[in-house]
Amino acid sequence: MRLRFQVIPHVLKFRFEAGTSRGSFTEKPTWFIKAVNQETGQVGWGEASPLKGLSKDYVPDYSNRLEQYLNACEGNDIPETEPEVLEFVSQVIPAEFPSIRFGLETALLDIAQGGGFCLFNNDFAKGKNRIPINGLVWMGDESFMRMQIEEKLKAGFGTIKMKIGAIDFSTELSLLESIRKHYTSREITLRVDANGAFDAHNVYDHLHELAALEIHSIEQPVAPGQWSLMAELCQANLIPIALDEELIGVHDTGEKVRLLETIRPQYIILKPSLVGGIGSSREWINLANSRQIGWWMTSMLESNIGLNAIAQFTAQYTNLLPQGLGTGQLYHNNVPSPLTIRGGQLLYDYHQAWTIPYALQG
Repeated sequence: MRLRFQVIPHVLKFRFEAGTSRGSFTEKPTWFIKAVNQETGQVGWGEASPLKGLSKDYVPDYSNRLEQYLNACEGNDIPETEPEVLEFVSQVIPAEFPSIRFGLETALLDIAQGGGFCLFNNDFAKGKNRIPINGLVWMGDESFMRMQIEEKLKAGFGTIKMKIGAIDFSTELSLLESIRKHYTSREITLRVDANGAFDAHNVYDHLHELAALEIHSIEQPVAPGQWSLMAELCQANLIPIALDEELIGVHDTGEKVRLLETIRPQYIILKPSLVGGIGSSREWINLANSRQIGWWMTSMLESNIGLNAIAQFTAQYTNLLPQGLGTGQLYHNNVPSPLTIRGGQLLYDYHQAWTIPYALQG
């Protein structure tokens, strides 16, 4: 199978100002990869979507690098099975460009299945199964965050994740307390994501206060790279710790093992565009499972094209915790797709169709 590739840049526009402890977002550049089978005309779609300020492969000449790697692939016979695709991509795309690996992997897996945005042959992709997800509450002023919480509760989410660390901690704590006044931990699961906002001087105090609210887990309470401190927090187990940014840039299998065995987290969070794509995510999952470390998958502000690939990949696994796959509703210029959220679950609704806007068809 020989392919022709085309790169189509697109700027996703948020419906609101999305706040994190690293700043706020109003738009998100992304690059769609269109792969065309030169023999059959079938089309596969992928998405390379690094995040400025977080992705180490977000470089000034990113678009040129992407074009360069795809051009190098055009002269090769492209494999057609998942293991072969993942091995091929790992050979042609350096590990230092995880978002490009993910974009190429997903485009090739799509076209290997005949196109049509079906990358994995599982019940989710067939519209027969749903994935539980958390409802994400973005940072902002108190009224904005309270409004989001109320919307998520009304929408039927059983797990709510709140980003913390950008505004006054006492205000964030009061918002979480307002949920606990009406819902027990058996009724609503609360997760928080600090994005590394705390430090050695305040993290224990903050974790003690959060623990009183029966928080399910906290993502990345302190900045990455502080393995000794993070290991202490995990061992103290005031609140289960989930590693997120800590995984960025860790590509070698031996280094992954060393990180997990040194810190011994309760959970890891996997963003394929950050950790090296689907092949690397599979390795993280296998390493975590063998050490009784829980995990869940999170999209990284991709469009519905990237989100669909992550969701279908996630659905290859069973007994899933609520996943972080609810970002498809963030943009007013997203790619229309069958991905739908109902009652806190993500499903692939075959009554809806993929619609690639004319401007993105290339």
